[in-house]
Amino acid sequence: MNTVPDELQDRLVEHGQEHVLKFWDDLNPTEQIAFAKQIDEIDFELLQQIQQEKVASRSENILPSQTVQLHQEQSEVGVQRIKNGELAVLTVAGGQGTRLGWSGPKGTFPATPVTGKSLFQLVAEQIVFASRKYGTTIPWYIMTSEENDAMTRSFLIDNNCFGLDRTNIFVFVQGEVPAVDGKGKILLASKGELGMNPDGHGGVIAALKNSGGLDEMESRGIKYISYVQIDNPLANVVDPAFLGVHLSDASSKEVTSKCVKKTESSERVGVFCLVDGSTTIVEYSDLPEKKTIAVDEEGRLIFDAGSIALHIMSVDFLQRIADDLPWHVAKKKMSCVNVQTGEIEHPTKPNACKYERFVFDILPLATNSLVVETTREEEFAPIKNKNAEGIDTPQTSQQLQRDRARRWLDKNGIEVGKNATVEISPLTAASASDLDTSKLPNSIGDDEIVVL
Repeated sequence: MNTVPDELQDRLVEHGQEHVLKFWDDLNPTEQIAFAKQIDEIDFELLQQIQQEKVASRSENILPSQTVQLHQEQSEVGVQRIKNGELAVLTVAGGQGTRLGWSGPKGTFPATPVTGKSLFQLVAEQIVFASRKYGTTIPWYIMTSEENDAMTRSFLIDNNCFGLDRTNIFVFVQGEVPAVDGKGKILLASKGELGMNPDGHGGVIAALKNSGGLDEMESRGIKYISYVQIDNPLANVVDPAFLGVHLSDASSKEVTSKCVKKTESSERVGVFCLVDGSTTIVEYSDLPEKKTIAVDEEGRLIFDAGSIALHIMSVDFLQRIADDLPWHVAKKKMSCVNVQTGEIEHPTKPNACKYERFVFDILPLATNSLVVETTREEEFAPIKNKNAEGIDTPQTSQQLQRDRARRWLDKNGIEVGKNATVEISPLTAASASDLDTSKLPNSIGDDEIVVL
């Protein structure tokens, strides 16, 4: 057995975390090396800083956010910037498909109604289509997690990156932070492993910077990022009109976000609000009930600007604020080793403080964060839950995808049978106007299944 390296011991003592070595002698040499490596990679100064931060209570000065409409007339300037090679796509894809009953990264989940294309494929093919349409290269940046990084990379390679050049895909790993108990002591997942948790979707900014991704973007001449989470098959990841709004005089040109009107007060989406005069997103669970259900004289929700996690961000802005996002603490249940007995405990109530960042915390850091209202039916069909759970399921998402395909065909004068199922590939069109009527059928009969 190896003794504890003095440097490792001293570092842990300095930060009051020496208890994690309680079972060092129970580990074999290989386990000791791996454990020492994990400890060595911990930024104890950052952990201490996070714990010392005073989290301000939620302000009561919450007002509904102002929004502007998204118009296709704003596309021209966006198109030019895309053609200039100034846009990249950033996808947050660190999650597993566990809640969907899927074994593997969530991005590998089959999402479309006929061909079962994966969520990753839908993003990739949109990038391929836009690159061809505008005669440019649109790089793709993907944030994975320690849990799914290797599987994600293999999936992309096994599928030939869905037509994208591998040199234009930049995969980087989300950061992790140790989970601690109520006294700030790091929890042990096992005798030779610290209890870690991902640092939240807001960790994408710091991870992009720390991985060299932001610098790589600047070396390519990328000035703007289209941010999208992986679980929305209808997300328009290359939207010239959205980029055009971001570059308009009304915007600070730092961050611009899309929203849709909430369907009902209880819909579980974050809401764009003005908090102490700054635009931000208030989680549905944090918005006071009185405001959640508030309606105007015509019975319409007042706080109705629901976030769909689509943003345009400027690279120079992210370079400035990458390390400035605040940390949030969530108290959760976590199985861990009892340092007195060495046994794994499975708590029945929250025992762990887990620290994370939220990407929408960049909004108050912007000089003027603009919120743009778009059409739910065109851009929001998330897959979050199993079919049996009723909302935001693969089944509801596929129905919304079929409905959008039907509308696009109807706009082009194509009659579609009531029970027909149509899937339009991202390689075929990004909007109804992209469809080539010379290649479309005159009509699609009832009960037909068609892929265009």
